[in-house]
Amino acid sequence: MTESTIRSYFEEDHDRLDELFKSFRELKRSDYPKAKEAFKQFKFGLQRHIVREEDLLFPIWEQKTGLTEAGPTQVMRTEHRQIGVLLEALHEKVKAQNPESDQEEERLLAVLASHNLKEERILYPAIDKVLEDSERTAIFKAMEEMPSERYEICCGHG
Repeated sequence: MTESTIRSYFEEDHDRLDELFKSFRELKRSDYPKAKEAFKQFKFGLQRHIVREEDLLFPIWEQKTGLTEAGPTQVMRTEHRQIGVLLEALHEKVKAQNPESDQEEERLLAVLASHNLKEERILYPAIDKVLEDSERTAIFKAMEEMPSERYEICCGHG
């Protein structure tokens, strides 16, 4: 993925995750093993995306702007909790090899669509504006060095 801006990097990750989820949905009734692998990559990828935001992006934004209690990052954290609950509900269906997960998928997609739009249109550009190049470089380096145990979590725990 490109490392030019926070916005471009995380938008590219949104697109990658969307494609994995689309693959899961397309394959779940015809090739469940492949669908399950696509879901696993989607789940771990989405969890990594959220951990990177909450551990790296949000703290520097809050430090630089002073917007903590009622700022946009609090809204994003609340939505991340919702996404986590919806992701686990869908994961339960996948674990049971139950392809009848359309309702769970639609709920998750609805929250993600709104959430991603807010991040891409408002939060990421705002973060890019407050970051210096050296800080952006440090964030990208920290993301690459983050241990996979932080986000490759299954069934609500490691």
